[in-house]
Amino acid sequence: MMKRREILAGAAALGGAALASPALAMQAAAGLNDAAKAKGMRFGACTAWSAAGADSGSFANPAYAALLERDCGILVAENEMKWQALRPDAKTFTVERFADMLDFAEARGMAMRGHTLLWHKTQYFPKWLNEYDFGPTPAREAERILTQHVKTVCKLYGERVMSFDAVNETVDEKTGAQRQSSLSKAYGSADAMVDHAFHVARQYAPKAELVYNDYMSWESGNEAHRAGVLKLLEGFRTRGVPCDALGVQSHIGLSPGGTVGALVSKQEKPWREFLDAVVAMGYKLVVTEFDVNDRALPTDPDIRDGIIANYAGAYLEIMFSYPQLKDVLAWGMCDKYGWLNGFRPRADKTHQRATPYGADFKPKALYRAIRDAFDAAPVRS
Repeated sequence: MMKRREILAGAAALGGAALASPALAMQAAAGLNDAAKAKGMRFGACTAWSAAGADSGSFANPAYAALLERDCGILVAENEMKWQALRPDAKTFTVERFADMLDFAEARGMAMRGHTLLWHKTQYFPKWLNEYDFGPTPAREAERILTQHVKTVCKLYGERVMSFDAVNETVDEKTGAQRQSSLSKAYGSADAMVDHAFHVARQYAPKAELVYNDYMSWESGNEAHRAGVLKLLEGFRTRGVPCDALGVQSHIGLSPGGTVGALVSKQEKPWREFLDAVVAMGYKLVVTEFDVNDRALPTDPDIRDGIIANYAGAYLEIMFSYPQLKDVLAWGMCDKYGWLNGFRPRADKTHQRATPYGADFKPKALYRAIRDAFDAAPVRS
């Protein structure tokens, strides 16, 4: 594993020679959450739902569950708390699958995050909500629907879920403004709608951490997105919205050409300026959905793994330097089940090597990079 000073000197050229692999005989070592706990932090991951024993990235798959139990102190549902899963229609809540996940976590002493009370992106609304008739008093009906949803979920799980993504991705990455949807248009104001979601969540889950979660990235080209998120967070403070933390999804990725060092050198300063502005407003930070998109990298797995580990290590070193960050969650533990395989498939049709474990369930260089980042992190009080 290359030291950060070597990375920043321009090592690990994208598409260059394979890096020497460190020993990855991790089975006898403590898990990632143990390394995190030593620094007053936690490590965790998402889990899907499936039938018992199914070949999936689910707690119900014994092979995947073993990774969760070894390395995680906190879990989050990949999909089962989203509106599409919980709300098949305007009157019904289907919570059984999320309840199964929560039972699994609690039986093993793991904490649970809630993702998400409001995902403000129309393509992820249930069909009925996109087509809903809000009637003669649309603002009142929109408030009723949102209140009912957030209140119901928080009353059910506010004592058992320690952190909720109260609102997810309301900022348009291209304009920096808030998105519009059937719900916000009926409401008359996206600000009022989003503020209300936080206030209801605080009322019915008073002990839970409330998070605004988004995918603004440290890569170049995300400046408008970051500016929009800062504007939203500033508005929360001005209006007294009870938002405790910014969820930094951390779906990072490598662009073709250049070196890891050149990319990191270009991205670090503006990224730190963004994070500095966030914490200066009194917000905590949460890494909510970490993985590394490797579509730009060559097929050879050894080359890919070395570059991914060095890039991720540089990113995590920056993130872990902020004492406001305590919880770090990967968006999947095993390449076999990674969401990027369907969402951003590689041209060579190989698995994206985006997670700590390969498709063979063996730890990769990325696993060691995450562990090294925890080992080097300052202790949290």
